Amino acid sequence: MQRLIPNLMAATLAFSSLQAMAAADLVLVNGKVYTAEPGQALMQAVAVKDGKILQVGSDAQINALADANTQRIDLAGKVLMPGMIDTHSHPIAGGSASLGANLEDEVKPLPELEQWILAEVKAGRGRAGDVISVAGTSSAYWEKSRELGQVFNQGRWADQPLVLNGIDGHTGWANNAMLKRLKIDAALVKGMSEQDRSYVGHDADFTPNGYFSESRWDQVRSQIPAADEAFMLKAAREAVRINNQYGVTAWMDAAANAGSDDSLFDFKATEQSYGVLPLYRTLAEKGELSAHVAALMIANPKSRPADLEVLAKVAKKFEGVPNLSFPGIKVFVDGVLEYPGQTAAMLEPYKNSNKNGQLLIEPDRFGELVAAAEKRDWIVHMHAVGDRAVRESLNGVEYARKVSTTPKTHSISHLQVVAPKDFPRFKQLGVIASMQLLWATGESYTVELVKPYITPSAYSHQYPAKSLQQAGATISGASDWPVSSPNPWNAIAQAATRKGPLGVLNAQESVDRQLMFQAYTLNAAKTLRLEQQIGSLAPGKQADLIVLDRDVFKVSDDELFETQVLKTFFAGKQVYAPAS
Repeated sequence: MQRLIPNLMAATLAFSSLQAMAAADLVLVNGKVYTAEPGQALMQAVAVKDGKILQVGSDAQINALADANTQRIDLAGKVLMPGMIDTHSHPIAGGSASLGANLEDEVKPLPELEQWILAEVKAGRGRAGDVISVAGTSSAYWEKSRELGQVFNQGRWADQPLVLNGIDGHTGWANNAMLKRLKIDAALVKGMSEQDRSYVGHDADFTPNGYFSESRWDQVRSQIPAADEAFMLKAAREAVRINNQYGVTAWMDAAANAGSDDSLFDFKATEQSYGVLPLYRTLAEKGELSAHVAALMIANPKSRPADLEVLAKVAKKFEGVPNLSFPGIKVFVDGVLEYPGQTAAMLEPYKNSNKNGQLLIEPDRFGELVAAAEKRDWIVHMHAVGDRAVRESLNGVEYARKVSTTPKTHSISHLQVVAPKDFPRFKQLGVIASMQLLWATGESYTVELVKPYITPSAYSHQYPAKSLQQAGATISGASDWPVSSPNPWNAIAQAATRKGPLGVLNAQESVDRQLMFQAYTLNAAKTLRLEQQIGSLAPGKQADLIVLDRDVFKVSDDELFETQVLKTFFAGKQVYAPAS
């Protein structure tokens, strides 16, 4: 009898388990299911219960888990995948830009640009108070600062402040009416430090030509009248909608505690530096945050360990907000590579200036900051474009590895130029390469604005995805929206072709779509520190699912680029389908 009781208990538990398994809320069958679980073959079907993956398997296995109350979806052979994850984005800025006058990186002849701006303003877009503010301006315009002035400093523009916001987020241009309002003149420029003056375009007599970069651009941008709360909430909703449309169900917000009037590159956080966090909280409270947001707190590049306490206090005020997490901090290590900015920190000097760009961190102290972050159970996510910035970022992690007892998986984003010597260090130090491979293209940004100014060796290592992969690095996918599109399918295809209007950029650095599928799923989840909850279709993980309109395993790269999402599910609930 004593032996029978355990057997009865085991049978009862097994029956209870089967009953629980049988209560699937949703089953999706007859599909091509990519789980993103390493080494797992394509499956046929998925069962969902209480917003989580119940089981992945064959049609027969999953159909057995359905009852009369289960929602059934026949995938009709279509591909189903985990939701896409973006490891470096500024979604609310992207949502805001999409609602206003946005050039989206298009370069128009100046007469046409003027007429386009006037049409946008007439249509009710592009005004911020009494300032006309245009988003998404290509860096190709900055070489024409003098010509911009000839158009926008006279006639109707003589007293109308105008600002062209660079799509890269690091640069911009303001007309004389705006400069006059900000009291930026030759005397001010002449009195600047050499470094600050390098951020201001000016003539030989120090007269500013309207071009600004980095912290000096921030000072101009911060004086554009801020949008009201209603508009920003609309922008936040738009950010979620657009991401869900592309199948993105999670992202790393790389500047969550900074607002539109904050200077990002010399940001000094206070306990009231909430940035976009209140917007995420409002969406969550309304049940509208259909995405996981890993909010990074910007830390000043020269922060000391004690300075992190302010960031911790801000994060604490938003603890418990559904779908909002605080994995760590973001640090700007340098700027941008393109001419005329050239603020990316390079090992070899730029040919035109004989300068090496701007390293924003203090190399001999940065490791202490990384170690201090680890003690708080935080990661450090580093903006590093130039090869020196990448090296010093890795050096900081290496220092932390020597002194910290709680190593974390940090990440470096952008990685436009990486020295070959540093390829293996990513694996050695456990640093994830967060890459915007939509940028790996032969175009003005990578050819005309870079090639003449850096060494051939550095140029040949732009966006070195294949080299990093072969060296064992973990690569995760990112957009840096609104710098570029948040559409991961464009980036996945571009990573393979690397082709653009000016040719193919470093064809030897091409990587295949299989690597990129992992880059935008499980690898990305690891970057956000959410791999236990999302990133693959495994029992117990949240049911963030997407259904695609084509077989992304078989179509050409060009067809892959055009992939459309037919359905997006967040926690088992459909949050997007195209309008019929």
